[in-house]
Amino acid sequence: MRSTTVLSSLALWTSISAATYVLEDEYSMTDAFFDDFTFYTATDPTDGYVDYVDQSTASSAGLISATDGTVYIGVDSTNVASSSGRQSVRLTSNKAYLHGLVILDLAHMPGGVCGTWPAFWMVGSDWPTDGEIDIIEGVNTQTMNQMTLHTSDGCSIVDSGFAGELVSDNCYVDASGQSSNEGCAIESTLTDSYGTGFNAAGGGVYAMEWTSSAISVWYFPSSSIPSDITAGSPDPSTWSTPQASFAGDCDIDSHFLAQNIVFDITFCGDWAGDVWSDYSTCAALASTCDDYVANYPSAFNETYWSINSLKVYSSSSSSAAATSAAVYGSAALSSSAAAAAATVPANPSTFVSAPSVTAAAATTTAAAATSATDPASQGQGQGQGQGQGSHGFQGEFHGDYSAGSHMPRDIQPPLRRSSVQKMRKTRRGYGHGHGHGHF
Repeated sequence: MRSTTVLSSLALWTSISAATYVLEDEYSMTDAFFDDFTFYTATDPTDGYVDYVDQSTASSAGLISATDGTVYIGVDSTNVASSSGRQSVRLTSNKAYLHGLVILDLAHMPGGVCGTWPAFWMVGSDWPTDGEIDIIEGVNTQTMNQMTLHTSDGCSIVDSGFAGELVSDNCYVDASGQSSNEGCAIESTLTDSYGTGFNAAGGGVYAMEWTSSAISVWYFPSSSIPSDITAGSPDPSTWSTPQASFAGDCDIDSHFLAQNIVFDITFCGDWAGDVWSDYSTCAALASTCDDYVANYPSAFNETYWSINSLKVYSSSSSSAAATSAAVYGSAALSSSAAAAAATVPANPSTFVSAPSVTAAAATTTAAAATSATDPASQGQGQGQGQGQGSHGFQGEFHGDYSAGSHMPRDIQPPLRRSSVQKMRKTRRGYGHGHGHGHF
């Protein structure tokens, strides 16, 4: 980006990133880490050549482990793959969050390998109404990280306030003039921000701040992690310009509701597979992406996440108790809980969590609370959610949606998409006017 843009963005961040953060959740770097996530085992909704396995299978096959304070999430790199695809893991947090700061310290990430499509992201239960935040994502031998938002109509960003390069500016999944479900995307300019380069640099830290004003992503190599992050007192207002900052003509609070954290590694599919021939080094290895992934298991020895820490911070200036009343609760609120929810501001500014309540019910309740105070959200739907399971939860949803709204396909979780600059392929869910589905 232009130097004047970078300089002005620093002033922008001084003004909008002034929250004081306190630790909300620190995920255990032991085997207990996996108890805080749901293992997704259905067919990959992005058409990947992958076999997502359950916790028991993943553990027995050595695809997951926790050793010496580090969590490992990988893929089968030993066996020729079956017809269903290469074994891998997709995890969705059991807790949903709203606003705050997510900090992921990685010793190693997948990526930089032909056929791979890893991602670290967040997603709401009603896609795209509740939004999606892609923090780390890429395919094949891509060298720089891509960060993307996916939303309902009425959200676009400006080309300022960040150090990366704008790929697309309209976050709406059906935006005119963009590939289907492309979203608004910003690509890092740092060659050590993704895959092979990231690992060669010794890993690093990704931080995502979500406020009512912007959603921003920073990347810090392991050699230059801010001391306040290391000390457990992160202060984004003192950091350098973020690699991505999504702000502009977008009401963040009406387009992003409670989000679950997701780690996954898929192969080929609607992005990595579709652009296989565009990567000459990959196309020279096999005629198709599926063929390569199936028959060359040792190629994926480096396809794994190695996590040093995952922490979620909330703003100390907000009332977590009040926000919890709005975002969490049973599908049918008690009269006292409903009364509490009615008192919550439309724009709470804290991450919230409630282990005893499903994220599906949480988001349904949050949407109801928001619609009472936010005209932009009225008329988009109403219903009741219940259950546990699918992409971190499996709720049965009953509701009437306005024509053109989107629901996940069949029993699949919300889908994800990204673009490869002007050529990048995209992927996502399918819309229908009235929905009754599992998500």
